[in-house]
Formats: sequence, structure tokens, C-alpha cells
Amino acid sequence: MTALQHLTPVEGRELALFDLDNTLLAGDSDFEWAQFLIGRGSLDGELHAARNRDFYQQYVDGTLDIFEFLEFQLAPLSRHDRAQLDAWHREFVATRIRPIMSERARELVRMHVERGALCALVTATNSFVTGPIAHEFGIPHLIATVPAHSHGRFTGKPRGEPSFREGKVQRVEAWLESLGLWRGSFTKSWFYSDSHNDLPLLAWVSDPVAVDPDARLAEAARSNGWPTISLRG
Repeated sequence: MTALQHLTPVEGRELALFDLDNTLLAGDSDFEWAQFLIGRGSLDGELHAARNRDFYQQYVDGTLDIFEFLEFQLAPLSRHDRAQLDAWHREFVATRIRPIMSERARELVRMHVERGALCALVTATNSFVTGPIAHEFGIPHLIATVPAHSHGRFTGKPRGEPSFREGKVQRVEAWLESLGLWRGSFTKSWFYSDSHNDLPLLAWVSDPVAVDPDARLAEAARSNGWPTISLRG
């Protein structure tokens, strides 16, 4: 893997998009959230782990039914009121997330922010879990799966298009349109990801970057001549 390179500023607007789990983070925020809840006695650890292993294998294989997975992922949010969840989340970020935020990942984000790029975190993990993490990285925009809520409580269902595979492209395009922008508005557009499930958005940007990639993304990066970097350590 090549070392992380500092970029030379260019004229015009740039777009920098970042995947979160196993990309900026040296781990998976949804998995860590579940482990946190298990430690709190709010989830059955054995049952949750068994189902999570099945979903993870489907994710690796590229066969994941995102709506089935989201019902599993979002169900714990519906069991507690928002005040309790928010209090837990502050502890979760401090104990589970900051330890897996590497300085190299922070440096990468800072580099694009300082260049004046329009920056967004683009993740399939739900916005309740990932919103405060985007803030920790200093990323001003979040494109994530939205958990539905009613009367101040989460319902356990997603709302709108999940931010997954082709859905990431759709959500990014809708977000840019809301800002009066489109793909051609940028002199350069970057997306950093570890997963072959992100190939649609990687192909959409002008400068895709594989970050500590899985085997299928590593092969795609080699075939397409995309740079590969590591943010670990």
C-alpha cells in the first residue's frame, strides 16, 4: 500500500466523500454500538452475535438485503427513549469510537477540509449512530441511512432510500441537488472506501481511493489503476 500523500491545491471546487466503517474507523461503528448495548445488558449478546455474523457474511458476499438488515440494526433504537439513547451515545463515542479513530484518518479529513473541499461522510450505518462521529472527525455533512421516528421515539424502521450500494449514489446526487450542485460542479471528486459494496460510488467520482480494502475492492483497484492507502496505525 502506498503512503498517504499530501495533495496540492487546485483551482475550483472539490468534493471529498468518506466511508466510515473500516475506512475512517479501524472498526465498524454499528458493531461497536451493539457491543456497547450488550455490555449495558440491553441486547442478548449470543442471539445478536449469531444474526450479525449471518448479515456480515452476506455483506462480504455482496448479497445483503439492506431492508432486512436495517430492521435488525434499527430495532434496538425503538426500545429506549431518546434521552437515554443520547446519554448512552456520548459514553459510546468516548469509550468505543475515539479509540478506533486513527490520527492518519483525522489527517486525511483535515487535508480536504483545509483545501476547501465540500466534505461529507457517506455511510450505510444509521444517522443516530454516525452523526456524532462525523462531528468528531470535523466532517460537516452526513449522508446516512435515516431511522424513522414517531412521537419522539425511533420506530425501528428506515425512512427513505438507504445509503447503501447504488443508494449511496442516489443520496449523494440528491444532496448535491439540494445545494444547487451536481457532479460536474467539481474539478475533482474523491471517495474513500474499504468495501466492494461501494463500487457504484467509487466509479461515480473522478478520484476513487481504496482504503485498507477487502479482497474484491483490492482487485478492482488494481484493475482500474486506483490508488490504495492505509489509515491504520
